[in-house]
Amino acid sequence: MDDLAGKSVCVIGLGASGRAAIELLLTKGVNVTAIDSAESAELTEYAAGVSARGVECKLGHNRVLPDAFDLAVVSPGVPMDQPLIASLQRHGIPVWGELELGWRESDCLAIAITGTNGKTTTTELVSTMLTRNQRCTVAAGNIGMPLSAVASQTRELDVVTLEVSSFQLQTIDSFRPSIAVLLNLAPDHLDRHGSMENYIRAKARLFENQEPFDRAIIQWDAWQELQHLGIKISSKVITFSSTDEAADLYLNRSLMISRLADWAGPILDLEKCELDGHHNAENLLAAILVGHTMKLSVEEMIPSMCDFKSGPHRCELVSEQGGVKYFNDSKATNVHALCSALRTMPVAGELKNIWLIAGGQDKALDFHTAGPDVGQRVKGAYLMGETSESLRAAWSLFAPCNIVGNLVEAVAEAGRNAVPGDVVLLSPACASFDMYGSYQHRGESFRSAVAEWLATKGRGD
Repeated sequence: MDDLAGKSVCVIGLGASGRAAIELLLTKGVNVTAIDSAESAELTEYAAGVSARGVECKLGHNRVLPDAFDLAVVSPGVPMDQPLIASLQRHGIPVWGELELGWRESDCLAIAITGTNGKTTTTELVSTMLTRNQRCTVAAGNIGMPLSAVASQTRELDVVTLEVSSFQLQTIDSFRPSIAVLLNLAPDHLDRHGSMENYIRAKARLFENQEPFDRAIIQWDAWQELQHLGIKISSKVITFSSTDEAADLYLNRSLMISRLADWAGPILDLEKCELDGHHNAENLLAAILVGHTMKLSVEEMIPSMCDFKSGPHRCELVSEQGGVKYFNDSKATNVHALCSALRTMPVAGELKNIWLIAGGQDKALDFHTAGPDVGQRVKGAYLMGETSESLRAAWSLFAPCNIVGNLVEAVAEAGRNAVPGDVVLLSPACASFDMYGSYQHRGESFRSAVAEWLATKGRGD
């Protein structure tokens, strides 16, 4: 990327990705213009800091002269249909995502993991497994650490382990992972992609630059979707499934079994693993295929597979009192993730034992598809945020639905109604940005609301 020295680059979006891109570009002697349509106090403070280092900052608007730049780098949160981006493209200015920028500066091979759900868990699992077996790696990308922020470290790595989103994949050019993993496909971000087909095609860009000697590890149902759309993959495809024995790696009850010619037979009993649930079974299947591709033996992989636990905000038990369990699943930002959580929750006596808290920012998803799972498991739902009315319309035939103003109210109402053996579950099926800064912020707010409710209940207030 030394050929960018002295050139002019426009960075659009000043979140974590945009800021990492700016830092990388500055080390290369690039003239940087930074743009963000927002104009908060925090952004103003950041802009003042980088302006002192030679970055021209434009906050509160996105009006620039497109032909003034040699390249534009766009953050994944910025929609590609913005007039500024269209103008840049009309003027023949290359538009890269931050992932592409970081990739061009990286000096090692990449493992890239995408899918509607399970990306973060699988990325963390693969990174942990490789590190425990003396393969030097870092977890980066959509997981929270932009690739541009770790690109300078990659010369010392065996491989970089990346979580990548559909937004990031929209803006790649040469990005080519040696091992590319697609965990699953379910409706998500349709407000941005416009249709399920567009969403799938964005995800499938993960494979478009792979060579025949690379590996594509794909969940069986997702592989069928790609084939149905006529999407061609040049690399060697390896499939996995927790339900279909036609896959190369599949489950027979809890036993992981391989049909691969050089690795046939039983591999691991998932009953020995800390991770549970159908969705986590497929995360484990994908991770062990990555390990096999990286030439790890089963014996080397088993400790990581068995010991690994999900991170916070993923079906996380935050408290239990009086026989009632409180679970934080704030990372469930789509319907598929909600249904996985409902099926995973513990049963004590009655199958219908969940008090569900859901709702948030709308992503143009079809909430009706969760109706059967809601009807089977949910005693009552407390709905909040901009989707509350849509959720009530979709689920009121399956469970009693109540609209609430916030998490404190939802937790208190659910707690009052819960009896021993019940579960109070935050699993929103929506993005968080209508009421919270992130899914982490929402999850922490749920924890606080639970603690407040239990303290109030203990005092008998």
